[in-house]
Amino acid sequence: MVLLRISELRVHEMTERERVEEIKESILREGRLRRPILVDERTMIVIDGHHRLQALRELGCEFIPAMLVDYMRDDICVESWRDHCSISKEDVIRAGLTGNPFPPKTSKHSVVCGGCRKHVEHLEEELHIPISILGSATDHERL
Repeated sequence: MVLLRISELRVHEMTERERVEEIKESILREGRLRRPILVDERTMIVIDGHHRLQALRELGCEFIPAMLVDYMRDDICVESWRDHCSISKEDVIRAGLTGNPFPPKTSKHSVVCGGCRKHVEHLEEELHIPISILGSATDHERL
């Protein structure tokens, strides 16, 4: 788990306005972020957490808690939420590197644990990160 600069992250998927607003309201109400996002350690592409990222960006935060993973691990899988749509890890990487993201909820990532597939959110431990530490670099340096 690390704190990353939001400006250094790449997205492979767009967000839904309503979901971003819901997350912003939750963060402001609770004063914290419940879970980190999941990011590929090699490319800095967001694998899971686009809506959380966008919510914090709009709230003026400079940092976001993240779990770094090797996206090419065999136990991390990708498929599409959409019927009749095929997506690969290479497609995700290409979308993130070119700045040409997919529509919202195109990719569905899972991890194989004990022979079962579970959504990657199971890798994202609930941490309850106070929003106060996610502000500007100046605020962060004072902590």
